[in-house]
Order: sequence, then C-alpha cells, then structure tokens
Amino acid sequence: MAKVKYGMIGFGGIAENRIAKEGFACDKSRFKPLSNAELVAATDLNQGRKAAAEALGLKWYKSAKELLKAPEIQAVFIATNNLSHAALAKEAMKAGKHCLVEKPVATTMRDANALCKMAKEKKLSLGVDHMMTKSSFNVKAKALIDKGELGTVNDICTHMEFCYGADPAEAKTWRCANPDEVGGPIGDVASHCMYVAEFLLGSPIVEVACVYLPKQLKIKVEDGAYLKYKLKNGMAGSAKVAFSEPRGGLAGTLTNLGYEVYGDKKVMRGFGTMFQLSGYDDEPIAVRLELDDGKKVKAVSAGKVKNIYQETIKEHAKSILDKKPMCGCDAAHNLELVLAAHKSAQNGGKAVKVK
Repeated sequence: MAKVKYGMIGFGGIAENRIAKEGFACDKSRFKPLSNAELVAATDLNQGRKAAAEALGLKWYKSAKELLKAPEIQAVFIATNNLSHAALAKEAMKAGKHCLVEKPVATTMRDANALCKMAKEKKLSLGVDHMMTKSSFNVKAKALIDKGELGTVNDICTHMEFCYGADPAEAKTWRCANPDEVGGPIGDVASHCMYVAEFLLGSPIVEVACVYLPKQLKIKVEDGAYLKYKLKNGMAGSAKVAFSEPRGGLAGTLTNLGYEVYGDKKVMRGFGTMFQLSGYDDEPIAVRLELDDGKKVKAVSAGKVKNIYQETIKEHAKSILDKKPMCGCDAAHNLELVLAAHKSAQNGGKAVKVK
C-alpha cells in the first residue's frame, strides 16, 4: 500500500513522544509501521531539537519554509503554539501540502473559515487532532449509549481539571501567559470535553453558557471554567475544566480526566478516558470504563486497544489516498464552541448560540 509521507512542523516534547514515537510509530520497539503513513522529516524553531528528531531517523529542516519546499513531503502535521497554526497551515496548503493540525486549527473564526475554504479550493485534506474520539474506550462507550445500555440518556458531564501554572515557569508558557493563544483551560481542555460529548451523544452542540472560576493563579488566562451546553438532538451536558486543581497526585489527576453519562437505567463513568493515553498496560494509570445501575458496578472491556494518535493519522492519510479530503469543518466548529464559551463568560454567563 502507498504511504503518505509527512513532515512535522513543531517538535516539542508532546510532538516527539506522542505524535512521532506513538502516532507515526517511530518507536519501533513498541509499534509496527503504519500501513498508509510515514513521518520522514521535522523542524522546530528550537534548533536544539534536531538531535531528538534525527535519533528517530527523521530528516531535519532548519525552517518550516525549507520543509515545505521538499517535493517528497505530501502532508504536514502542525504541532506548534496555537497562534501559529493558521499561518503555517496556510503556507503549507499554498505549497500543495495536506494538513493535520493540533487543535485549535486557528485562533479566530475568520482564519478557521479561510483555511476550510482554501482546503476545498485546492482539494487538500485539512484535519485536526481530535484524537480522543479514537480511544477504544470512547468508541465502546458510544456503542453502549447507541445500543441503549444506559436507557434514555439525558445528561453528560465531562471534566479535565489539574494543576498547571502555579509554577512560575509554567505561568510563563504560551498557554498561560497570552490569552490570544486561546490556550487556557477552555481552549486547551474544554475543547476536548465538547467534541468528546458530541461524539458520545452523536449530535453537535448548538448552545454554550459559561462562567469562569474564581481567580487564584497568577496567570493571564482564566484559571478554569464551568460550561453548560445544549446539543441539537435535545440532550444537555456540562464540562468542568481547570488549571487550578491539584487533585492529589498523578493517579488522582489522570483518573479525573473523564466523564459520566447519565441514563435512566445506568450511569457510565470513564476514568482517564480523556487524555493522551490509549489504554496500554504500561501507561501510568489503568484507563477504565464502568457501568453502574445503582446496585453494582460493572467494568467494561474496550476490547483491543488502538493507539489514539495512530488512528487519527491513518484516517487523515486514508482521506488523501482515497482522494476524499477532510474539509476541516469539525475543527472550525470546535473553535467556534471555544470562542462562544469565552463570549458567554465575559457576558455574565449568557448562553451563546452556535452554528
């Protein structure tokens, strides 16, 4: 089978350890090569990252501009800070490269919509790394909901709360120091909470109301937020997100990243189902899914675990090989939800309708 050759723009820690080593299976001791995609090159503003890239067998380019000129590269994975996503994706598509972008695809709706339009005009695939929909546990959870295992579902609560920014070094990072990056708790993790809720309940969010949490951290973005949202199918949900919650330690923090789905027969709870974990035995916690009927709790098997990053990359590569490019619409919609949450919070929690 033909393989799409990717270059990575942005090669920080997550890009190296999650996207390159796991997603593109560059860690050959753990993973077999992907059937339809291969990472062949990387670049980063920090030239000190060259050694890490070359250790994985990747060709290093001194700049994104040089990488985009390479004829052997058909697609790029953009894993830089949020403010640079749109400009880099635009330059990549100008160079004829398909794009898979870390969320958010842009920081303004104007830029997001322009990218979607450009992808359509150039017949290029524009995807976003909404990798949590690829979790074997979340796929299983959706199947149980659709099957009616929980009865009639009328509520969902997603939550991602942890401590980030209390340390002065963390407070200086772009996620905490620059609101224009849209990288605080709402942009960084409520974005995940909302697209996972849409995935599990099979319907888009059409209205968002939000309030910020009390200010405790010395960071320039919000400390956290509480969101209420309505879906097109009539269901409702909420999300709790924060950078200001210690949550004990690693186990408490990671198991807290999950959800509860409420049906009139059973409650389904996910622990660690909303993070960078796929569910392997060697991961720091055991990702798990449970059903509770009020009398007993039953553990749910997710079956064969699939890597969330690999599944995302393979889907994007398949769209290229099948000549059925992704439109980027889900990326634009998710950004609209994030911006709507901020708009609501800045207007006393008044609900904001979205398309």
